[in-house]
Amino acid sequence: MVMNLEQLRGFVEVARLGHFTRASEHLHLAQPSLSRQISTLERELGAELFHRARGHIALTAAGETLLPRAQRMLAEADAIRDEMGELAGLRRGRVRLGAPPTLCISLVAEAISSFHAAHPHVDLHLTEGGSRLLVEQLAVGAVDIALITRSDGPTPAGVSLTHMPLLSEELVVVSSAAAPPVTHGTSISLAHLATLPLIAFDESYELRATMDAAFRDADLTPTLALEGAEMDAVLRFVERGVGVAVVPAMVLFERPTLRSARLSHPSMSRTISLAHRSDVTPAAAVAAMRKVIVSTSAEVARRDPAITSLID
Repeated sequence: MVMNLEQLRGFVEVARLGHFTRASEHLHLAQPSLSRQISTLERELGAELFHRARGHIALTAAGETLLPRAQRMLAEADAIRDEMGELAGLRRGRVRLGAPPTLCISLVAEAISSFHAAHPHVDLHLTEGGSRLLVEQLAVGAVDIALITRSDGPTPAGVSLTHMPLLSEELVVVSSAAAPPVTHGTSISLAHLATLPLIAFDESYELRATMDAAFRDADLTPTLALEGAEMDAVLRFVERGVGVAVVPAMVLFERPTLRSARLSHPSMSRTISLAHRSDVTPAAAVAAMRKVIVSTSAEVARRDPAITSLID
C-alpha cells in the first residue's frame, strides 16, 4: 500500500468542508487533481471513503474510521516538519494559537507581542473562537495550543488533551467612566445588578450562560437593555452609557473609559487553561510560546487583585 500525506490532506479537507470544489480551492489544487488523489487513496485502501450524491458528500463507515487517524498523522507530520526546520538551524517555525476573543484583546495580545520580539522569524497564526470550538480545532490538529476557559462538550473520541490551569479570573461589572458610579463601594451585589440596565452577550458566549445561571440560581430577573451583542460592541455600548455589562476582569486593561466593580453575593469567576494534545510532540517554537504565555499569565495576575495565578 502506498499512501501519502497529500492524499490524506485532501481527504481531510473534503471531509471537513463536505465539498470537493471548496476543498480544492482551499488546498490551491485543481478539482480533477483532488478527485484523482481521493480515488487513488480509495483504491489503495480497498474501500470507498465518501458517499457521493448530487450536491451532497458524506463519509462512509470506512471514511469515519480513517478521519481521526488521518488528522493525527497530519498533525504529527506538521510538528516533525517544524521541529526539523528548527533543528537544521533555520531559526524559523510556526505557532498556531487558539484563544477566545476576550483573551485576544488582553493576555494573548501581550504574549504575542513578547514572543514576536524574541522570535521575529516564527510564523504566528491566531484562531479566535469559543472554548468548545477550540477543543475541536486541537483535536483535528488545526491549532497547536489553545487558551480555553471551559468546554461543556466532550473531548472528541480518540483524542487526549493536557490542560494547564493558568489563571482564575473574576467576572466584574463595567460601566461608563463618564457616568456616575453604579455603586458607592468597590463591589456590587447580584441583586443590585439585576436592577440596572444590562447589556447581555450573544447566547453563544459562555459568559452569557454563566451570567444567566447566576441570576436563575438567585431567583432574580435581570433588566436587559440590549442582548445579542459581541464583545467589542458590548464594551462600546457600555462606554456610551447604554447600560452595564458583566465581563472578565482582563477586558479592563488599558480601557480608561470604563469603570469596574467586583461582583459579590455571589461572585463569579472563570478558569483559564492552556491546552494541547497529549499525543503530539510540540515543536520548539510551540514550546517557546507556551513558556511566554505562562510567564505573561503570571505577570497579568500581579497587576489585578481580581485575577489569581494558578501556576505552581
